[in-house]
Amino acid sequence: MPEASASEQPAPSLVGEEYEVEIGPVAHGGHCVARTEQGQVLFVRHTLPGERVVARVTEGRTDSRFLRADAVRVIEPAKDRIEAPCPFSGPGRCGGCDWQHVKPGGQRRLKAEVLTEQLARLAGMTPEDVSWDGTVEPAPGDKVAPGEVPAWRTRVHYTIDAEGHPGLLKHRSHEVQRIDHCLIAAPGVDELGIETRTWPQIASVDAIAATGSGDRQVVLTPRPGGRLPLVELNREVSVLRVGEKDRAVHRVHGRDFVRERADDRTWRVGEGGFWQVHPQAAELLVDAVMRGLTPRKGETAIDLYCGVGLFAGALADRVGEKGAVLGIESGKRAVADARKNLADFPRVRIEQGKVEKVLPRTGITEADLVVLDPPRTGAGRGIVESVAALGPRRIAYVACDPAALARDLAYFTRAGYRPRFLRAFDLFPMTHHVECVAILEPAEKGR
Repeated sequence: MPEASASEQPAPSLVGEEYEVEIGPVAHGGHCVARTEQGQVLFVRHTLPGERVVARVTEGRTDSRFLRADAVRVIEPAKDRIEAPCPFSGPGRCGGCDWQHVKPGGQRRLKAEVLTEQLARLAGMTPEDVSWDGTVEPAPGDKVAPGEVPAWRTRVHYTIDAEGHPGLLKHRSHEVQRIDHCLIAAPGVDELGIETRTWPQIASVDAIAATGSGDRQVVLTPRPGGRLPLVELNREVSVLRVGEKDRAVHRVHGRDFVRERADDRTWRVGEGGFWQVHPQAAELLVDAVMRGLTPRKGETAIDLYCGVGLFAGALADRVGEKGAVLGIESGKRAVADARKNLADFPRVRIEQGKVEKVLPRTGITEADLVVLDPPRTGAGRGIVESVAALGPRRIAYVACDPAALARDLAYFTRAGYRPRFLRAFDLFPMTHHVECVAILEPAEKGR
């Protein structure tokens, strides 16, 4: 077989090369932007804007459009830099957190900068255009002493290494970083003691600590051919397992759901049903959405991507017996939970299926209010146009990705809707993620 010509050979790898660089602005994704002397763009983790660092390349070749890198030595630190409280954070280590090395206020400023940049680049909007004051609001109770970390993550996915030790994945890797304590794990997860034991024949352990109830649950995924161990944790817990052949979740012991509390109601959430990870997130977001929509008695409302019915229930409670609410959700188990959760509201209907297919089939041609809480990829142009065609007086868009939010706000603008206001919440401390609530109304109303 003839050897490949020089032009067909892959360009040389730059992995391991080090560059001393000035760090530029923060970018979406938990890194900052820099350039090598040769002009190549570097996306550098573990650094801050304005710093001078030595960056070691982790991905990329000489012909790559950009390189990924870690700051392995800080020459000139930024004022917001601190020593990372987590011993497992840093170059080449756990990828669960992005900003362990940044003061909490500095983290929120970085998230605000990213949101501002995404709005400008993808929607052509300024903070003033969306009536946003430019701040990312911390959740109440997340303010901690210097050097401490909010313990907020009520759902933690542990990957088990070949020796049975639990850990978290390294950044952009399938390699496991062993840990004995995750600082951002909620106390209810930590008290299970998952990190203190080994898990032979298990590939992963998902730990769930419900908010507002004492429910605790673990979901075990055995390795191929692996047997389920006798689970003895530090407190009473329900146990589920993922089937090897059908990949479905099966109950082993206890309930196959947990009970969450928000908006003065108890919510049943089965495996696969979405619930916010931060213990205060559901309450905060319901309050922000309802304040923005100002539901009135007798109105009709639609909750798209309704999950187990959180926003649908809040709407139903406020529009009253003469109002009506439709929820649409693709997950079968989540739909079953939503129907049980909202069984006391006779004017609530939950439909199962993809939003883009179910919404046209409903025959609904108008609605007063719409809530969208799509997955990270956002709603997209087709669904935005379908929502706008219903002519709602207000729309609430709940977004966990600023890029998807900005793109969809641009679609809404073309469809005749403008942002009434936007709020941003720091519901994922130590990570680059930010949650937003945008309230929209018909553009002519704002003239």
